[in-house]
Amino acid sequence: MRATKISQVAKAAGVSQTTISRYLNGKYSKMSEKTRQKVARTIKELNYVPTASARQLRQSSSHVVGLLVGDVANTFSCLLAKGIDDVLKPAGYDIVMMNTNNLLDVEQRSLQRLFELQADGILIQPDSINYSSFAACRQRDVPLVLIDREVKDQPQDIGKVTSANQDACYHLGRILKQKGYQNILTVSAHFAEASGQIPRIAGLKMAAEDFDLLYYNIETKGESDKWLQRELIKAIHRLRGKTAVISLMGPVLFKILDIFRQFNIHFPEDVGLISFDDWDWSKYVQNGIYLLKQDVELMGRIAARKLLNQIKGKTTQSDLTILPVEFVKKPSI
Repeated sequence: MRATKISQVAKAAGVSQTTISRYLNGKYSKMSEKTRQKVARTIKELNYVPTASARQLRQSSSHVVGLLVGDVANTFSCLLAKGIDDVLKPAGYDIVMMNTNNLLDVEQRSLQRLFELQADGILIQPDSINYSSFAACRQRDVPLVLIDREVKDQPQDIGKVTSANQDACYHLGRILKQKGYQNILTVSAHFAEASGQIPRIAGLKMAAEDFDLLYYNIETKGESDKWLQRELIKAIHRLRGKTAVISLMGPVLFKILDIFRQFNIHFPEDVGLISFDDWDWSKYVQNGIYLLKQDVELMGRIAARKLLNQIKGKTTQSDLTILPVEFVKKPSI
C-alpha cells in the first residue's frame, strides 16, 4: 500500500500544503480551531504519518526493527529483548526498544514514531486488547508480530507468540485439588488492558468450577503495598480450609514474601505458595517456590524469526506459536 502524501491530505482537507506543514510543526497561531480540527481529522482518516525523512525518498530498507514492551523495568522485558537480539543482530538489524509503560496513548505514539523511523518490522507486547490498535501495520505493509499478551479479533495470519497460560493454570488447579487444597487465592496486577494475567485467571476459574474449589483474586493495580498487606491477610484469615496463594506475575511475589515475613506466615505449613515466572532467585527462598515458568528468551527468538521471515519474504503474513509453560516443582505447596 502506497503511503499517503501531504498533497493528498491537503486536497482532502481543502487547505494548502503549507497549512498542513504548519499543523505538523505545531504552528497553530494563524490557524482557526475549525481548520485545526479538520486537518487533524483528515490526517487520521487517511492514516497519514509524517516520516522522519518525509522530505526524502524512502530507502528500500532501514535495517531497523521496533520493539514495544509494557514495562522496561520488568525482567521479562529484558529477557525478551535478549532473545530478539540474538536473532536480529546477526541478521544485520538494529532494535529500537520503546517502553509504553502499559499505557494505550503511549503505545499509539510509540507505534507512530516507529512508522516515522521507517522500521522494517515491529514486535509488540500489546497494551491494547483490540487488534484494531495495530491494524495500521498491515495497512502500511509493515511486518508485525504480537508477543505474550492476547488481543481480540487478531487475524489468524498475523504473527503471534505466546504461552499456554490458560491451560497451565487449569492443570495447576487439578494439582491443587489432588493435594487437598480447598481455596485458590491469586494476587494480580493488571497494569495493561491486554494483560497476560487474564488467561491465567480464566484457567484457574475454570479449574475452581470443575474441581469444586473456591477462587478469589486480589487486584493490586493503583493500590498501595499497605492496602495489599491488609487485603491479603484478611483473605487468608477469612478463607476456611487449605489455601494456595498464587502470584500471577513475578514482581508481585516480592510483595507477598515480604508480607509473609512480617506476619510470620510459613509455606507450605500455613498456606501454599506458587508464582509465575522465575529468574533463578526463588530457588534460594527456603527450599524453593513452586513455579509456572515461561521461556521468555525462546519467546523472543521465535518472534524475531517470524518477523525476519516476513521482512525477507516481503509479506505481512505469519502464524501463531504457543509455547508450553514449565512446572518447576518445589515443596512450597
